Amino acid sequence: MNFENILCTRKEGLVFITINRPKKLNALNKQTIEELHDALCHLELDISAKVIVITGSGDNAFVAGADILEFANFNTDNGGELAAKGQELLFNFIENYSKPVIAAINGFALGGGLELAMACHFRVASDNAKMGLP
Repeated sequence: MNFENILCTRKEGLVFITINRPKKLNALNKQTIEELHDALCHLELDISAKVIVITGSGDNAFVAGADILEFANFNTDNGGELAAKGQELLFNFIENYSKPVIAAINGFALGGGLELAMACHFRVASDNAKMGLP
């Protein structure tokens, strides 16, 4: 699996998915949401993958929310459609995932980042974790 915004690594039955957009504090954009969904779909069928751990690259952010620049020109309808799609493709999908999904929260988990963490089955936070729904 090759992706632009996420990294997938394995250690035995553990699969680590790292959101890798450190210059954007790992903010979620459409492409990242789709890549996470695609990776999780693939891993659901992989019997060697027992547990999924989702984290953010670097020490500053798990996911600092939505990539606001991508959505700056959206009207209310566009924003609502995108939010609904993200909810279905990612948050609901993870919540109902057949394998355990752990959020390893480092740094900021704000807005959509905290929603992502809350969708996971388990959450583990580092000492520098800062969470909120601004």
